[in-house]
Amino acid sequence: MDLRDYLRILRRHWLLIALCFAAALVVSGLVTSRMIPQYSSSSRIFISTNNSSSDQAYQDGLFSTQRVASYADLVTGKDMAADVIEDLGLDMNPTELAANVTAQAVPETVLLTISVTDPDPDLAQLLTRTYGEQLALLVADLETPPGGDGPVLKATTVDSAGLPTAAVSPNWTRNLGLAGVLGLLLGFGLAVLRELLDTSVKSAEDITELAESSVMASIAYDPATVKRPLVSDLGSHEPRAEAFRVLRTNLQFVDVDASSKAYVVTSSVPGEGKSTTALNTAITLAQTGQNILLIDGDLRRPQVANVLGLEPAVGLTTVLVGKIDLAAAVQKHETGLHVLTSGTVPPNPAELLQSQAMASLLTAARSTYDVIVIDAPPLLPVTDAALLASMTDGALLVVRHSRTTRDQLRGAHDRLESVGADTLGVVFNMVPKKGGGAYGYGYGYGYGYAPEPEPAGKRRGAKAVKPPKPEKPAKA
Repeated sequence: MDLRDYLRILRRHWLLIALCFAAALVVSGLVTSRMIPQYSSSSRIFISTNNSSSDQAYQDGLFSTQRVASYADLVTGKDMAADVIEDLGLDMNPTELAANVTAQAVPETVLLTISVTDPDPDLAQLLTRTYGEQLALLVADLETPPGGDGPVLKATTVDSAGLPTAAVSPNWTRNLGLAGVLGLLLGFGLAVLRELLDTSVKSAEDITELAESSVMASIAYDPATVKRPLVSDLGSHEPRAEAFRVLRTNLQFVDVDASSKAYVVTSSVPGEGKSTTALNTAITLAQTGQNILLIDGDLRRPQVANVLGLEPAVGLTTVLVGKIDLAAAVQKHETGLHVLTSGTVPPNPAELLQSQAMASLLTAARSTYDVIVIDAPPLLPVTDAALLASMTDGALLVVRHSRTTRDQLRGAHDRLESVGADTLGVVFNMVPKKGGGAYGYGYGYGYGYAPEPEPAGKRRGAKAVKPPKPEKPAKA
């Protein structure tokens, strides 16, 4: 990963990082608030010799300096703690007291600093002074040679312990600062881990690498799509409508010299928004005045008739079994779009779609319409879309941001490639806006994976146009 990848992780998972940061501060604050305040009192002890001769002053100074470090270790021992407890008559464990005592020799001096920490500031002061007194007694005892007149060294308190007024712990600034740093590190670590474990497609670079195709349009996440799926219900300047106009412009550069074009709109798996994309692509193309035919080729869970408010009973399957011709089965929507709905759902969709009747239907449609848009089933669950793509100019692949996995996209591309069909481009669907963290919601594809679209009767702008009844077979 480079710096750009880390910045992208920050933008994508800023909420997770912020939550970890806040949680760390809250936990640290709660723990710190429950900690018992500790007070520390200190005193300085001067270690010197009893020799008053100026000739020996230098050697005596070196001798005292060497001794200071040894006495610092003795001060923090359990024996000294036991002597202090006995002297003050305290009900305390020597080990517990020794753990709250520090003694440090000041470098290159004969000074020794003793500090005692305790929840009671008065007791902390008393203990520190008593430690100084006990050290003086210990030095006098240890530094008196056998048969000598007195001790060679003495310990004198030069800076008596004062009464502490401010607690040395808990340190709110340090605790909260450390917790904040740890929270940020934890949040960023979780974000990186989540990024590494998440195999969903999140960028145009992923699409180019896996599908070997460019992104023709990015459709922004819009929560209003569930209630208003069609661009004909939107204002011309709304982002979703503009995105489909970008797609329309890019499609014009596909097979420029062809007099008639046919595209399959499909996806890897259900729930990526391919039906809504097919509908809006066809509507946007029809807005230019071209003669556009939308075919509902999803014979397993058709959606077109329901969304547009058209009659579903007569359609593609009716034409394929020879009960009616193409012209009679096509319905015209109020947007100017010509629509061939699915017709009755058959038990053998794949057989119908790869039949000679389907090839003949597409040939007839090309002679009448400028562009044919086919809403096909997902590529991975069934073979229908691949069959249709091989009979047309190629497939427009819908990829849902943060939902479609890398393996699914690669598998969809391979499925098209295996039948010799071209991937014309990719529509990157439900791309979050800047600062947005919510990716998921359904555009309304069936198969039990996403919400169904609203019934046509409840949606503004949907107008049903009944097709003619199928012709009865002539009597022999």
